[in-house]
Amino acid sequence: MSTVDHLRLESRVEAICQHGCQQVRRIIAALDNGDEVPETHGLNQAERAALLAELQQIMAVYGDVCRL
Repeated sequence: MSTVDHLRLESRVEAICQHGCQQVRRIIAALDNGDEVPETHGLNQAERAALLAELQQIMAVYGDVCRL
């Protein structure tokens, strides 16, 4: 059973969000397809799933539009 390192996960979320809305959406799409992206290198399956869920939750605030 894989565990989630919450500190490492929080650090990755913050780093990914620094890329901007459109890139975050690309990363979400890739993770949703089961692809690994450079930002998830070194994360286990549980951490990737938790990262995807966290990013989706954050981006839900913005709806379907990325604002500048």
